[in-house]
Amino acid sequence: MSKNEYINNEIDRAMHTSKFSDDTIPQDSRDIPSGDSYSQEEIDASSDLTGDKVEEDRHGRKKKKSIFRQELDRDYRTFSRLHGKDRLRFIWDYFRYKIIAAIIILVIVGIFANLLYQGQKPYRLRVCVVLNNDLYCDQWFDSFIEDLMSDGAEGDVDVNQDQPFDYDNTYYNVQELEVMTTVSSMRMDVAICGPDMYSYLLSLNACMPLDTVLSTEEVDSLLSANMLIKSTANEKINEDGSVDDSESVEGYFAIDLSDTAFGEEYNGEQELEDGEDPAPLYAVIISNTRHLDDSLTLLRSIVKE
Repeated sequence: MSKNEYINNEIDRAMHTSKFSDDTIPQDSRDIPSGDSYSQEEIDASSDLTGDKVEEDRHGRKKKKSIFRQELDRDYRTFSRLHGKDRLRFIWDYFRYKIIAAIIILVIVGIFANLLYQGQKPYRLRVCVVLNNDLYCDQWFDSFIEDLMSDGAEGDVDVNQDQPFDYDNTYYNVQELEVMTTVSSMRMDVAICGPDMYSYLLSLNACMPLDTVLSTEEVDSLLSANMLIKSTANEKINEDGSVDDSESVEGYFAIDLSDTAFGEEYNGEQELEDGEDPAPLYAVIISNTRHLDDSLTLLRSIVKE
């Protein structure tokens, strides 16, 4: 009889017996059938394996352990025999995928928790800046925020300069989704952006008509300076590529900042091909903003410089 056959016979005998004496499961070499020669290590291994697969229930009866319990007991005994770095190596070798999965889940939960926190955090103005170059306009916004907060009103100002948007990018669909999610969740009050993002905001019909919120004098001044841009919003693209303008809306949705001091400082250094004109820079108020007054204050501050 082989060692495996002997072990299996002992397990089957244990499973079909309602009450067990101490002699049921072999404990030493005296319980091994005669004619078979085993080393002490093999005897110990067979006893360990038999003990792995059998346990007592609350009535004292023997029953077969679940596969999970067998694996858990085996791993625990292996781990207890190791020391130091060997324990860490054992954990990594046998549980690496579970560890990686747990880390990924924690990261996802952390991201959603942060989004929830940011959504509930009080803000008085949220600005999304997508320039036509790789510049950052921290210096200008630091000065603006200092002046804005001097009125003592509650709420912070959030300036997001890390949102990419470029239709030449392979992942522009992801960028569209990010912008749409930000707009629909009311986490954008003002957008300062180039033509690509401006056209997408128009397609979402997310731009507020500026001639309805600015004074008559301001509108006339911007029109005379050719800074108030008239565009068509809410145009839909059909499956065949044609444009559906049945529900389109025309209006003055943006201010061209190209000739302002802000535009001259932060709209240069563009990567242009031969004969290509620099892309304009627009300022837009998002139509679902809850902070219209501060949004207008921002536009007026940029235009006045």
